[in-house]
Amino acid sequence: MKELLIQRLLQLLCVKSIMTLMLTVVFTVLVLYDKVNQDFMTIYSVVVAFYFGSQLQQNAITPGKEKSNGTP
Repeated sequence: MKELLIQRLLQLLCVKSIMTLMLTVVFTVLVLYDKVNQDFMTIYSVVVAFYFGSQLQQNAITPGKEKSNGTP
């Protein structure tokens, strides 16, 4: 369990994850101050879609890394 947590934290340090997290923080601040414009919304949507799309594709390519739910 501890190894899995460490592995997940190391995966978060890749550039793609850092950029997505930073954009999410900026997006949140802009929403709080009601300063979000359409250009930023478009860029943010594309980056988040790319991030989650690549994660989905990576999980589809490596099915051996699926989570085990305790059933054989």
